Amino acid sequence: MALPLAPLAVAAAKYGAVAFAGYALMRQMQPGHINQRTEDILDEVEEGLTTHRPRDREQLNGAARFRRVIRFGVNGPGIEIDATALGRLKMRRV
Repeated sequence: MALPLAPLAVAAAKYGAVAFAGYALMRQMQPGHINQRTEDILDEVEEGLTTHRPRDREQLNGAARFRRVIRFGVNGPGIEIDATALGRLKMRRV
C-alpha cells in the first residue's frame, strides 16, 4: 500500500514557510531597552479610549488602556492584564 506523500509535502511546505518567515523576522529585530519616562507616561493613561485634537496642530492624538484582573476560582491564583497604547495621526496639507 502506497503512502500518500502529496498531503504531507503540502503541510511540510506550509509549516516550513511559516518557520522561515518567523526566523527572518527575528533576524531583523533590534534589541530594545526600557525607557523609564515612557513607562511613567503609560502608567498615567486613564482606562478606556480617549482622543484629543489640538487646535494649533493638524494632528489627532489617541490613547487606550485596558486593565483587568482575572482570577481562576474564587480565591485562586490570578493574573493582571494591563494593555496601554498611545497613537498619533498627523495630517499636513502639501
